[in-house]
Amino acid sequence: MTETLHIELDRLGEWTEERPFTVEAEHVRAYAAATNDVHPLHAAGMVAPPLFAGVPIGEHIDRVVDRLIAREDRRWGLHSGQDVRIYRPIVPGMVLRTQAAPVGVHPGFSGTTVVIKTRTRDVHGDLLNETYVTLFFRRRFRGEAAGERAPDHRTPPEAKAAAKTAGRIVAVSQVLDADQTYRYAEASGDRNPIHLDPDFARSVGLPGIIVHGMCTMAFAGRALIEHACQNDPSRLVRLAVRFARPVLPGQTITTHLWPAGEEAGRRVYGFETLNPAGKAVIQDGLAEVAG
Repeated sequence: MTETLHIELDRLGEWTEERPFTVEAEHVRAYAAATNDVHPLHAAGMVAPPLFAGVPIGEHIDRVVDRLIAREDRRWGLHSGQDVRIYRPIVPGMVLRTQAAPVGVHPGFSGTTVVIKTRTRDVHGDLLNETYVTLFFRRRFRGEAAGERAPDHRTPPEAKAAAKTAGRIVAVSQVLDADQTYRYAEASGDRNPIHLDPDFARSVGLPGIIVHGMCTMAFAGRALIEHACQNDPSRLVRLAVRFARPVLPGQTITTHLWPAGEEAGRRVYGFETLNPAGKAVIQDGLAEVAG
């Protein structure tokens, strides 16, 4: 029987206090290097990569989990999904105002899904990006489901089938370095021991150190920018994924992307990322491209 997850349900909808986050060019360059991103704007620290949006919200996610989940249960959580909408790029010199709130708790047969919403504004209060972060805890909450679910980002299966028939599926292979998790932890601030400590990772049922979900997502994002955005990162306005399997350092991953129609004047792409065995590590990938 799945063990019980202890949740402070009355914390739902409670936003963290705003904290300023100053964007520095060196930090942008470090994040690009940690995700093997060689786009000239990112590598030079002129514009932050789209997934840099996850860096300033990291401390808020931790604060939400600290308030919501009993300490003894936190080790059983995994990052299971991310859906970021980008309204304006982040550039060095900006002072960001960030917040997060738990917005949903949904128990299932094998564990519990927790949904967290974040928002990042500039000093004028203009919204730069907002994100739904989904965590899955391998423990069962015995109460009723409460709050909202993350938005559905599945693309129509017939779109992939049509793209395959027309020969329009693009495949991009990328290699994750042996030291990727250590570099990403430094650049992102995410030092969860499942990414850094092999013994701890095995103690919670993992095969060893696993790559950060956001790092894997950043690799997929690079493939989308190159092949769906004509290498213009400002055109990527939404990126959403479900993390299906762990990725291990040193593995080669392959992202398959295909056109999946239009939404509100934006081109939509579906994508998935596979491990060397051909198993999906990212499923239900969705990208929206402006212009």
